[in-house]
Amino acid sequence: MGEVLRVRGVALPSEESAEFWITGGVLSREPVRDAVTVVDGGWLLPGLVDAHTHPGAERPGDPLDAELLRRHGREHLSAGVTLLRVPGSAGRLPGWFGTEPDQPRVVSAGRWLALPGRFYDGWARHVEAADLADAAVEEALASGGWCKVYADWVGDEHGLDDPPLPAGRLAEATRRVHAAGGRVAVHAQTAAGAQAAVRAGVDSLEHGLGLDVSLLDRMAAQGTALVPTFTVWETFAEVARASRSRRFREWFRAAREGLGPLVAAAHEAGVTVLAGTDSYGTSVLPHGRVAGEVRHLVAAGVPADAALGAACWTARSFLGFPGLEHGAAADLVAFEEDPRADPRVLARPARVVRGGRVVR
Repeated sequence: MGEVLRVRGVALPSEESAEFWITGGVLSREPVRDAVTVVDGGWLLPGLVDAHTHPGAERPGDPLDAELLRRHGREHLSAGVTLLRVPGSAGRLPGWFGTEPDQPRVVSAGRWLALPGRFYDGWARHVEAADLADAAVEEALASGGWCKVYADWVGDEHGLDDPPLPAGRLAEATRRVHAAGGRVAVHAQTAAGAQAAVRAGVDSLEHGLGLDVSLLDRMAAQGTALVPTFTVWETFAEVARASRSRRFREWFRAAREGLGPLVAAAHEAGVTVLAGTDSYGTSVLPHGRVAGEVRHLVAAGVPADAALGAACWTARSFLGFPGLEHGAAADLVAFEEDPRADPRVLARPARVVRGGRVVR
């Protein structure tokens, strides 16, 4: 059965003093004699979540690399992230990723799905619009229950004029995936792409640039989450600045400036807002930076407790994972200070436990 561990502290989000014993990788309220105390005081959180990350490749278009996948997983885990949602990867993720003890748990969406000519060659599974529904169901069933669809793609100025994925095709794919028990994540960078996604009733809107605020009430009512990925736009800003197209630069400037107010309005409307970094590679956009995404959410006007929840208990609930409770898997992170009072604390976990194993 292995060594029995004990943790004690103020549990979030309940703010109650809590004490757990960990045996067999599971949290228990039942005391166990001679348990080894690994956390004694401070703040206890369920394991953190990065709801939008792409481990396993260094640059767009690179094939999935098992060594990089391991490294990126460990970088997340070291930062206290015990759960990843991978909405699209360079190849279908191997079975060991998300199950081995030195890796976070993983919810996968299989290969990216995009119309021909959109997104990066070598990464996307390019399909015609008429074939989208079949491909979406296939990816959802072959992965962690999710699929990822590109409603549009603005990688440079030319993408600004491309029409979005036909709304009817996206709605059909969503209905089919839902009927198969899966869920749909949709990439949208334009108003038209975001509108098609929301009207299709998808489960999560990734990025959401250009999203019309009049759609927020509908998103809240139907349970469509928003994952704004502020972190990736720091890197994309360099691409925009280097562009020779003034139109493209102006589009990005306006989209980026509008994202903060949009996210604040989404929270006020009751939309589930999740923290996702869109991290990929090591040198381009390093993994294990969800603490920075939480700071962006706070800067946008999301209250500190909600911003923290977006990378923790809210995200876990949205993905179907429990928090700190009797019988739950022993995935937790401990801090010496309250990370709600100062979001910078989130980057300094004192202890990380994954499946009852101390990893930091």
